[in-house]
Amino acid sequence: MKQFTTAPQHESRADENTTDLLLGRLRADKSVPIYELAQSDGRYVPLSTADFIAEVKQVAKGLIASGVESGDVVAILSRTRYEWTLADWAVWWAGGVSVPIYETSSPSQIQWIASDTNARFAIVEATRHREDMESVRSELPALEHIGVIDDGIIQELTARGADVSDDDLEARRTSRTLDDVATIIYTSGTTGRPKGAELTHGNFVDTSRSALNLLGEQVLPPGSRLLMFLPLAHVFARLITVLAASWPVTTAFTPDTKNLLPDLAAFKPTFLLAVPRVFEKVYNGAEAKAIAGGRGKIFTAASDAAIAYSLAQSAGKVPFGLKAKHALFDKLVYGKLREAMGGDVRWAVSGGAPLGARLAHFFRGIGVTVLEGYGLTETTAPVCVNLPWAVEPGTVGPPLPGSTVAIDDNGEILVKGVMVFAGYHHNPEATAEALQDGWFRTGDLGSLDEQGALTITGRTKEVIVTAGGKNISPAQLEDQLRSHPLVSQCVVIGDQKPFVAAILTLDAEMLPTWLKNNSLPEMSISEAAQDERVLAEVQTVVDKANRSVSKAESIRAFEVIDSDFTEENGYLTPSLKLKRNVVVKDLAPVIEKIYSRPKPTS
Repeated sequence: MKQFTTAPQHESRADENTTDLLLGRLRADKSVPIYELAQSDGRYVPLSTADFIAEVKQVAKGLIASGVESGDVVAILSRTRYEWTLADWAVWWAGGVSVPIYETSSPSQIQWIASDTNARFAIVEATRHREDMESVRSELPALEHIGVIDDGIIQELTARGADVSDDDLEARRTSRTLDDVATIIYTSGTTGRPKGAELTHGNFVDTSRSALNLLGEQVLPPGSRLLMFLPLAHVFARLITVLAASWPVTTAFTPDTKNLLPDLAAFKPTFLLAVPRVFEKVYNGAEAKAIAGGRGKIFTAASDAAIAYSLAQSAGKVPFGLKAKHALFDKLVYGKLREAMGGDVRWAVSGGAPLGARLAHFFRGIGVTVLEGYGLTETTAPVCVNLPWAVEPGTVGPPLPGSTVAIDDNGEILVKGVMVFAGYHHNPEATAEALQDGWFRTGDLGSLDEQGALTITGRTKEVIVTAGGKNISPAQLEDQLRSHPLVSQCVVIGDQKPFVAAILTLDAEMLPTWLKNNSLPEMSISEAAQDERVLAEVQTVVDKANRSVSKAESIRAFEVIDSDFTEENGYLTPSLKLKRNVVVKDLAPVIEKIYSRPKPTS
């Protein structure tokens, strides 16, 4: 079994917990605001670490006065906003266990998470969230209080806790240690009912310190700025928010990605955290805009130069001619792209799905190095991340300090180390299946190079076995298909079928621009899904993806449908992962249509 270990670079005290990260920042740096709070006029007002901790303590006292005991569960259901993280830290300060629930969750999903964790208290964002929770309250016997942020629950808790002493609060804060559960985060539910991963204070403390010891000075130098727009209910955003709070970084929050571009321009982050689809949208949007303005050839040349520049950096030497070309395109193209991301972004971390080597090289070439990472809910987000001084696009880098990654004989990725969860809440069978002989079995497939860099090749539960016995991992093909501006989502199929096929959806946002750029008339998604010219373009995307795999693995037929895969219709998780089993089940008639045609000959 091939494995690679990165030695630990720190040692935490057994009696610490996540709140010690925040207190450590207060002792180490008082000059950098911990947050900047967005105002209605577009300004951002700084908040010091000391003032934030004072707010946290007031809310924590209110929770204690409301009856929250050490170890009690408090559910948080809200969009990404300052009050989310304020409530999170307050729950920890009061000795509680915070359980995030996506604000888009249905009443049945809310009921499952709140009942499985025996949540006694809930802090929700708006009236509609309270109503959703109230609709299933008869099935939540443990639930005592629901507080609404928009109705002033934070202020109410602050007033309610006025008589709780500082000594009582400190006793409660220190009642939790590294081994205690800090949060229970429910998995995406791509393959069944969500499971609650118990993450300890040690997971947050040691994973944060491991990442910061390794990357902090270079990627997040003091004074760095982070704009958080991913859902804080997701482990990736949650860990980075905790990590940033323990380091001299200023964070701001934006709850609505529709306002992302103006928020980027106003806040001017130096660091971005995003999923690959965000980077694909930035690239595709820039390309479409250039084509519409008659600068398509310039953009293509600039893109090629950026990729070549990054490849040359990896090789250790950039030729003089390429340097000159790169400098010219920096003025013509790259600077404008950086400006669209706020102007000051130099580093980004991408996770949740493979980014693809081409996009990684492109962004690095324009001056925004995207460090691909890999992790799961069960690993407190990061297991591996690319190192700034040894970026290897296409890989997710070596394991973080204090952890080991191994590849078993079947190609499955195994992990042990500081980030691995304690187990699944109330689910010993699933825990025993996932945690074996000290290893967490990720269910993902991959390989390790000699330097310990991990490459993800697929998921064990998503492997397609064709009727001819060929094992195929669909992720590589799907990532390439989604990289085209016209394609929104796709699913590669072929399990127990004679050949591989795909179902694709069109990007409603990009379609009008693509039609205009190709001198085609306006048309609806339904019309475009049947248009021969649109289908011919999709065929070129399929052909390009097929060149990356063997003939037996290639897509031989496809169908474009006129409805997208979204979180709202249940085909995507809140973290935008495909619920493959749901899609395949619901689209059975489409699949039957594909395979009832004569078998393709080429």
